[in-house]
Amino acid sequence: MQQKKYNISVEATLEVIGGKWKCVILCHLTHGKKRTNELKRLMPNITQKMLTQQLRELEEDGVINRIVYNQVPPKVEYELSEYGWSLKGILDALCSWGENHITKVYGDKFAVLEENILNEHLK
Repeated sequence: MQQKKYNISVEATLEVIGGKWKCVILCHLTHGKKRTNELKRLMPNITQKMLTQQLRELEEDGVINRIVYNQVPPKVEYELSEYGWSLKGILDALCSWGENHITKVYGDKFAVLEENILNEHLK
C-alpha cells in the first residue's frame, strides 16, 4: 500500500472536516450528544442521506463516536470523540471568522443567522 502524500498539511485537515456539513455537525456536537433526528432538525437543509454519509465518514476518521443503546426501539447517539474535541479551537475560529464575514457583507448578522443553540451566545 502506497503512503498518502499531501502538498500542505491543511489538505489533511480538509480531508477530514471539509465540505458543507461536517463542521456544522461538529459544532452542534460541541454542545453535547445528539441523535440523528436532532441533528436533522438543527440542520433542516441537509438531506437524510447526506447526514448519514457525513456521520459515517466522521466516525470512520475517529472524530465522532456512535453510541448504540441496546433497547427497543433502537437508540443511537453521536458525540465528539476525544480526538474530535481537539478540533474545538479550529471550529471556534471558523465560527468567529464567519461572524465577522457576515457582519462585513450583510451588516446585521441577526438578519442573516438562524435562531438556534449555536447562535444564542451572540445575543
